[in-house]
Amino acid sequence: MILCVPKVLSPELLSRVRAALEAAPFVDGRMTASEPAKLVKNNLQLDERDARHAELSKTLTGAVLGSTLFQLVVWPKTVLPFRFSRYEPGMGYGEHVDEPLFQGNRSDVSMTVFLSDPEAYDGGELVIEWGGIERAFKLAAGDMVLYPSTTAHRVETVTRGARLVAVSWAQSYIRDPARRELVFELDMARRSLFQRHGKTPECDAISKALANLLRMWADT
Repeated sequence: MILCVPKVLSPELLSRVRAALEAAPFVDGRMTASEPAKLVKNNLQLDERDARHAELSKTLTGAVLGSTLFQLVVWPKTVLPFRFSRYEPGMGYGEHVDEPLFQGNRSDVSMTVFLSDPEAYDGGELVIEWGGIERAFKLAAGDMVLYPSTTAHRVETVTRGARLVAVSWAQSYIRDPARRELVFELDMARRSLFQRHGKTPECDAISKALANLLRMWADT
C-alpha cells in the first residue's frame, strides 16, 4: 500500500527544520549508498557527522511517530534515523530498491517527508512502481508518502531549484505488506462503525478478528 500523510510536520516545525538545514554541511549522497546504488544515485546529504543531524532526525522521528495515521498504517517496531537529501539541477536518483537491512533492522516501510515547496523546483518527482503501474509524487512541504520498501522507485532529475527531503525506514511488527494493508482496512472499518453506531455486536466482532490477526501476524 502507498499512502500520503498530510501535514506530518507543522508549519512551525517545518520552518525550524529548513532553517537548520540552510546552514548545515551537505556531502556526496553516494557515501551512504551500496555499490549498485552508487551507479544511479546523484544527490547531496546532510553530513551525518554534524551534530545537527542527530537533533533533526530526532525531531522528525517524533513528528512521524505522533501521527495516528502513520501508526495505523505502519505498526512501527523501529524507525531508523532520518537522512536529509538535497537535489540540485542535474541531480536525481535512478531506479533502485532500498536496502533490506539498516543497522540490523529490517526495512519494511520506506518514507519520504517533503521539505521543499513543490513550486520551488521542477522535476524531482518520486516515482514508485506498484502493481505494474508507476505513480509519481511531488507533495506539499510537510507532507509524507509511505510505501513498501520492496518497491522499485526513483527520483526524477531536478531541472530547476532545489528539492529537499527527509527519508527513513521503519521495521513493522507486521512484516508482510498485504497483511499490513488488511489490518489497516479492518481497523479503519472498525473505527468508522464505532463512530457511527457505538459499541455494537458487529463492532465487537471486527475488534476480535483484528486482535486475533495481530496475535497471529505480529513479529515481536
